[in-house]
Amino acid sequence: MLALISLFAAPAFAQNTNTPKIDQRQVRQEKRIAQGVSSGELTAKESANLEKREAKIEADKQAAKADGVVTKQERAKLRHEEDVASRRIEQKKHNARKVTP
Repeated sequence: MLALISLFAAPAFAQNTNTPKIDQRQVRQEKRIAQGVSSGELTAKESANLEKREAKIEADKQAAKADGVVTKQERAKLRHEEDVASRRIEQKKHNARKVTP
């Protein structure tokens, strides 16, 4: 009986470190940066700064996962960081600076 109870209780104590939406968004933003570089919309310096921002978000995500649970507040912080990064990518891609071949 105890084994049966522990079998059903285990999912309740499962550690939730999944961040699929954040992971997908990171991939999309990396693609946006790469596309900006290939089209000449982003300079080397701009893309390097955007990549640093993405690396910081990844480090924050790993720190959030470190204790085994990504809390609602941690997810909100990561979403906010992604929002800021997204706006920054948009601004940098559509400013007047262009890379000339």
